Amino acid sequence: MTGPARVLGLQCLRCRARFDEPRLFTGCPRCRAQGVAVNLTVEYDLSPLADVTPETFAPPGARKGLWRFAHLLPTRSARTVSLGEGATPLVHLERLGRRLGLPRLYAKDESQNPTWSYKDRLCAVAVSHAVDIGARVITISSTGNHGASTAAYAARAGLSCVIFTLASVPETMKTLMQAYGAAVVECPTSEARWDLMRQGVERLGWYPTSGFIAPPVGSNPWGVEGYKTIAYEIAEDLGWTAPDLVVVPSAYSDGLYGTWKGWTELQALGLVKHAPRMIAAEPFGPLAHALERELEAPEMVDAPSPSVAFSIASRYGTWQGLAALRESGGAGVRLTDEGILEAQRALAREEGLFVEPSSAASLTAVMQLAARKALDPSRTIVIVLTSGGLKDPGASRTWMPPVPAAGHDFDRVLTVLREAYGLALDR
Repeated sequence: MTGPARVLGLQCLRCRARFDEPRLFTGCPRCRAQGVAVNLTVEYDLSPLADVTPETFAPPGARKGLWRFAHLLPTRSARTVSLGEGATPLVHLERLGRRLGLPRLYAKDESQNPTWSYKDRLCAVAVSHAVDIGARVITISSTGNHGASTAAYAARAGLSCVIFTLASVPETMKTLMQAYGAAVVECPTSEARWDLMRQGVERLGWYPTSGFIAPPVGSNPWGVEGYKTIAYEIAEDLGWTAPDLVVVPSAYSDGLYGTWKGWTELQALGLVKHAPRMIAAEPFGPLAHALERELEAPEMVDAPSPSVAFSIASRYGTWQGLAALRESGGAGVRLTDEGILEAQRALAREEGLFVEPSSAASLTAVMQLAARKALDPSRTIVIVLTSGGLKDPGASRTWMPPVPAAGHDFDRVLTVLREAYGLALDR
C-alpha cells in the first residue's frame, strides 16, 4: 500500500454523474429532475491501494477504532473528530444459534460505541468533514440515536448543534440529545422538521448529518462512509473472509448501504473473495415491496399501526437501500412487533446482549427466515445490533414483570422467587 485512496468527488448511485460540490446533501439533482430521489456516494480512485494486504490495510499497533481505516475514508485533515468509535466486538451467538439451527450466527455489537449506537461511525466522519470545510453549526432531524450522536460529536468538535425532533420521541432520547449541549426543538410532523432543517442548511449554511427532504435519499453521503468500517472489522475478525449473510435494521438504509459499500471495496482490493448477501430488516417493508414488484425505485407503503421499532419504522425506502439489496442478491424482511420483542428478549436472556427494539430487528429477520427454512445452517450469518437497550426502556418494560417486594424474611424471598419468576431454589 503506497497511500490513501484518492477522493474524486460525489457520484450518483443511479446515473453515475460526478459532482465536486462538497455541500451537496440533497442527492443527485439530475435524477431528482427526472422524479427519482437518489443519494450520492463518495467516489475514490483505489489505485494507491493496489498492493494492499490484510497486514497493511489494518496494521497491528495502528490507531484503534474507525480511524485505523482512514486510508478509505474521505477526511484527510489531521484534525479528525473522534470519541473512540469503532472496534466493536463480533460476538458468536452460540446458544441462540444452536436453538435456531444456525451454528455460525454472529452479532456485531454496535451498542459499545461511545453514544451506544452505530450512528457514531457516521457522525465521526461527517463532523470531521464539517470541520474540514469550515462549518460552524451542525444540524439534524432525528428521533434519537442519530441526534444524540450528532450532538456528542459536535460538542467534541466545539461546534453548535441544532436538532429537530418530534414530541413523541421518548424522554430518554431527548435527555441524551440535550445532555451533549444540543439545542433541541420539537416539531409537529416529520415533514415539518425536515422543512425547518432545510431552511437552516440553505439560508444559514448549517451542516447536516441527516437527510431533510421528501422523498428521502438517506443521510449525509460523507458520513455514510463511516459505516464501511463495519464491513472492514467483520472481515478482519473472521480472518479476512466475508460472511454469507449480513442483516441490518433499515429505514433510510444508510447503514445497510454503507456496510455493503465496504464489502465491495474489500472485494475490489482482493482482501475478501466474495461479498455477502445483504438483508434489510424493516418494520413496514418498503424495500421488500419494491423488490417484489420490480420497481425502479421504492414507493411509500402503508403502515397499519405504529411500530415498537420507532427509529426504523419508515414507510419510505431509499434508492441506496434498494441498490444494496439488488447488487448483493439480498432481500427485505418485514417485521412484527411481537417478533421484535421476542428477539430483544432472546438476545438479553440467552446471550447477555440488551439492545433496543430497533436494534433487535436484525435478529427478528433471522428468526423469521429460519422459521421458513430459508437459511442454510452451514452459512455464516452476521446480524448488526445497532444500539443499546436503555435508549428506549419503556418498550422493554412491556415484557418484564413488575419487580416484587421481598421484605426482610429470606423464606419470603424464596416464595417471591418461585411465584414471580418460577425459580424453585429451595430444593
